[in-house]
Amino acid sequence: MNAVAHPDARPDLHRPGVGAVLVSTWRVGTPERQRAAVEAIRTAWESRAWPDLGLLSYSVAIGTDGDTLLHYSQWTEQQAYDDFVRTYRDDRNAEIDAAVPGIERVELRRYGPIHRSAVRGGTGTAELPGVVVVVEADFDGAEEGRREDWVDAVFTALDGDTATRPAYGGVSAQFHLSVDGGRVLNYAEWESEQAHVEWLADDARLSEAWKRVHHHPALVGGRVRRYTPALSLSAGV
Repeated sequence: MNAVAHPDARPDLHRPGVGAVLVSTWRVGTPERQRAAVEAIRTAWESRAWPDLGLLSYSVAIGTDGDTLLHYSQWTEQQAYDDFVRTYRDDRNAEIDAAVPGIERVELRRYGPIHRSAVRGGTGTAELPGVVVVVEADFDGAEEGRREDWVDAVFTALDGDTATRPAYGGVSAQFHLSVDGGRVLNYAEWESEQAHVEWLADDARLSEAWKRVHHHPALVGGRVRRYTPALSLSAGV
């Protein structure tokens, strides 16, 4: 079976069987190179058989910064990714690098399956996101449960947002915990980039609930980046 690109460029975030999620960032330099890299990825993957080693899906999104690409892949388990690296990754990357020289592969992090999620309406949505907002929160210390406590605090604050602004623009939020214990990643879908910008600027973000999120004692850093869905691949049928 070869790889098949989904027309909506969106991974099935709640598909069954996901035991591991790999998230990485590439820096390519310009919007033109972003688009060229996505097409090189598409060509390299669609021209080869799908690596049937536990890879469920592979998705790429284009950074609104005009520089980066986000890679989000779903696996049955962490070992499946290691098997892929040993057997299949190098020739694909070599073809992509030949098409777009100078790609900087910045970081790759391993996460477990979704820890907690929220979807507008509570049961699911057919809406395609205008933008994907990726929030990375970094934690220090070995105290068990500190990341889970922070995620719970975010949900408390989001519940307040929903109560006061039911149409604030968020579509869904998926929280993953890194396997190294140091990070939480929120993969959030929004109606548009402008909706997210306006939400960040809203005075409601100064609520006591959000202050508890931003000043959590174990939180040592974080960043927010926005992306446009570009490509989602899975095995053909």
